[in-house]
Amino acid sequence: MNRADEDDYRQFVSARLEPLRITAYLLCRDWHTADDLVSITIGKLYQHWRRVRTMEHVDAYVRGMLTNAWLDERRRPWRREKVTDELPEQADVALPQAALADRELLLDLLAQLSPRRRAVVVLRFYCDLSVEETARALGISTGTVKSQAARGLESLRTLATVDSALSGESA
Repeated sequence: MNRADEDDYRQFVSARLEPLRITAYLLCRDWHTADDLVSITIGKLYQHWRRVRTMEHVDAYVRGMLTNAWLDERRRPWRREKVTDELPEQADVALPQAALADRELLLDLLAQLSPRRRAVVVLRFYCDLSVEETARALGISTGTVKSQAARGLESLRTLATVDSALSGESA
């Protein structure tokens, strides 16, 4: 890669690193894995930068690379670390307790969706991609995006209702 291409690559990556990291976290719900996924994605992007930088929708393509890296990681359970039941102590955060509870509930509900459905919901509603952009990023048809988004939202509503009912019973 020549100097100008490398400078373009560095500018692109530095401008999009944090949004990619947040998207990866929403997909996998683990900051360490999210960082790994972003590293994999930007490494592959570096290899193919000359071809990718000329594309019309580079951001969508990179989000697709990120999503595919996550799906690929999900297919290889022997590469994942084991999750423990005990969490380290968490620092106090400035968000109100209700907002934290809502965020945790949403993340728990997202974790219950299938990987493909979760990817569609995150790309469509967190990244605010159109149906066509989501389809392009995931390499699926627009009809599949629409049906997976609808089913994903319905699943989230159902899961939220069940969770709400269970919370009401225990209170």
